Amino acid sequence: MQDTFKVKFETTKGDFVVQVNKAWAPLGVERFHSLVTGGYYDGAKFFRVVPGFVVQFGLAADPQVTASMGASNLKDDPVTQSNTRGRLTFATAGPNTRTTQLFISLGNNTFLDPQGFAPFGEVVEGMDVVDQFYSGYGEQPHQGQIRMNGNKYLDASFPKLDGIKNATVIE
Repeated sequence: MQDTFKVKFETTKGDFVVQVNKAWAPLGVERFHSLVTGGYYDGAKFFRVVPGFVVQFGLAADPQVTASMGASNLKDDPVTQSNTRGRLTFATAGPNTRTTQLFISLGNNTFLDPQGFAPFGEVVEGMDVVDQFYSGYGEQPHQGQIRMNGNKYLDASFPKLDGIKNATVIE
């Protein structure tokens, strides 16, 4: 794995590309690279879209994949960059609780910096695509249900959600 690389996300709305920088958050970058190359995000939905705030994803389409690849917590990286528009960051529920969930900042979320959210990448192509992800459900999708039932739950209860067809390291 190189110190910087790009990941192309092919989605139901179009494609976007994230430039990843290991110097920003090395532990997060290693986990992200492993998840992308392992196909973890393929088929996953953008289950939390809050306009002006974030697009969140990172629970696998198949709950067995979430259970096997997404169970271990990742230690925190120091925050070296700001959560500005287009930055990609692991979600966290407190110190050293990062797993597989990510968010892309849709606005200037620098208030997240002192809370330990360490960006490790940035959308460099297709931010207009990210801005179009369906936001009509807000924060309704229940993460526990997604973990237990994957896309079966999301497709039945939230059929308009956009999703990732596949994510690939491209350089």
